Amino acid sequence: MIDIHNHILPNLDDGPQAVEDALEMARSAFSQGITQIVATPHHNHPMFNNPRSKVLEAVDFLNDQLKREAMDLSILPGQECRISGEIIEDYQNAEILSVNENGKYLLIEFPSNHVPRYTERLFYDIQVSGLIPVIVHPERNSEIIQNPDRLYELVKGGALSQVTAGSLIGNFGKKIGRFSLQLVESGLSHIVGSDAHNVTTRGFCLREAYETIEDQFGIGLRMEFEENANLMVQGEALYLQPPTPIRQKRFLGLF
Repeated sequence: MIDIHNHILPNLDDGPQAVEDALEMARSAFSQGITQIVATPHHNHPMFNNPRSKVLEAVDFLNDQLKREAMDLSILPGQECRISGEIIEDYQNAEILSVNENGKYLLIEFPSNHVPRYTERLFYDIQVSGLIPVIVHPERNSEIIQNPDRLYELVKGGALSQVTAGSLIGNFGKKIGRFSLQLVESGLSHIVGSDAHNVTTRGFCLREAYETIEDQFGIGLRMEFEENANLMVQGEALYLQPPTPIRQKRFLGLF
């Protein structure tokens, strides 16, 4: 398995603060069958700033530590970038990393309580520049929860989204769990990431999330989601279901 959203790099953001804590996360991931982790520390966040050079240095350091542990697990570079009007300029100035430096996918985080008004135009410009914006954990954004059409319009316009493994299995509550499943069912989320920060409160649960997708929608969709992680790391096109709006009647049933 490949995890495309993770905060394993030590002492960069709200993930592990010590190297041993990062190694403990790596051991947990490896024990669950994860072989590659895209490290995605927060960048351009109100509390954290981790430009490309800093992330690459931390990735090399942690990979060296894993080699000493003889662990068959590799850390790949990435970032969870807070949305801003300067994203394209920052990418061109080598401040921002695409997933695994493949020049294809950018993980973009919205503020938790809204979707900025300039998002549609920015996402259009990002795609014109040759990149694909990937919205991280949309199921936890309060504006999208209240109005799923905001996400539908962005996906219809070419954006992708990544649902959190813990959301799918109910770790963020039943309402977010049900909403996450609806996003998957409606073709509004395309890939799963752990968003792991530690091994206790925010750990790895990718396998459980994939099992939930299989239980709800069948083995075929599970396999597509698992393969999408590999395709994203390789910079290839993902398997996508046609997006459909979440019907208001069903949506209201969540609450």
